[in-house]
Amino acid sequence: MSVSLEVKERAVRPRSLRNQLRHTGQVPAVVYGFEIESTPISVDQKELTKILRDNGANAVITMTIGGKKINTLLFKAQLDTFTNQMKHVEFLAVNMKETTEVEAEIVLVGESEGVKSGGELTQNLYNVLVSATPDKLPERVEVDITKLAIGDAITVADLPKSKDYDIITDGEEQILAVTEAKAATEEESSGEAAEPTVIGEKPE
Repeated sequence: MSVSLEVKERAVRPRSLRNQLRHTGQVPAVVYGFEIESTPISVDQKELTKILRDNGANAVITMTIGGKKINTLLFKAQLDTFTNQMKHVEFLAVNMKETTEVEAEIVLVGESEGVKSGGELTQNLYNVLVSATPDKLPERVEVDITKLAIGDAITVADLPKSKDYDIITDGEEQILAVTEAKAATEEESSGEAAEPTVIGEKPE
């Protein structure tokens, strides 16, 4: 799936121009990659934010530069530490016929049987690297955990296979595990704290 984004080429000097753009709701950006030299552009922050919200971070974004349509992926976004607003964005121009690699979020679906019976679920991996042509890149990879019992675990190799993309992350990496809940200590369960032993003092 491809979505269109209106962009404008911009000057890079003086540096104060960047702040001027941000004050008008524009974000300084750059696009480079397949069949295009590094080109400074600006984009409307609200429009870009809506595209990412509606289509995900791995959506193909089509822009017209110099009268030529360019298919891109969002490569990097620099955010303001305090406002979380975009300060600068990098777009990577891609060949729609060649595979590329991006990260996709791991999303857990359902509630584990083991958790229902008192176990604890610990997730160790939140993203996997996937490879596909740009139009087939997934935003997320879903994992059904409903049947997981205490003692069960899921690795990358257990993820469902897809005809649209390949998972590149090492298959042996553990995504999550369901373990027994940590037992309360004897002191916590009794509600009484043991009296400390004083070194050198003879017991009565």
